[in-house]
Amino acid sequence: MTKLVSRLQAWGKRNMPTRDQMARSRWVPKSVLRSELWRFTRRSVPRAVALGLLVGILLPFAQIIFAAILSLPSRANVPIAAVTTFVTNPLTTPLIWAASYQVGNALLHIDDRAGGALDRLFALTDMWSAIEWLTSEGKALALGLVVVAVISASVGYLLSGVVWRWWIGHKRRTTRRARA
Repeated sequence: MTKLVSRLQAWGKRNMPTRDQMARSRWVPKSVLRSELWRFTRRSVPRAVALGLLVGILLPFAQIIFAAILSLPSRANVPIAAVTTFVTNPLTTPLIWAASYQVGNALLHIDDRAGGALDRLFALTDMWSAIEWLTSEGKALALGLVVVAVISASVGYLLSGVVWRWWIGHKRRTTRRARA
């Protein structure tokens, strides 16, 4: 496992642009280069994980660009937000969409027993006709994607906060032992 992590870190260093390289590009807005968006802090990392998961699950295209843009107002770490969008890839996307369809279908069947309030809400927008054209059960998939994205972003935020706290505690304990 550690070999895989070190290989991924080496790949990231070789292929990911650095902040300095991006600063030299005329295509990158200067607001993206603010230093607080590139620091790893206890607040920016969980925000970035939640944002990356939300964008990665909800948007099927240009995920990294949208994650970077949304990192600005939310003050999330840009690299972490961009990397966590990779939760959706050719291997995981069918699984996420299948689970989202099941969740959405279950919620819509509950709605049938409650009088169809969600169906009436979906009928108000024209956007759903395009989604239904792509899949015959577009409402269930779209609702499930939103629910799964929000839940996974919340869990990712909480879990990354716990892992961050553990990591910092581990580093402090190691430093104290080395000094003693």
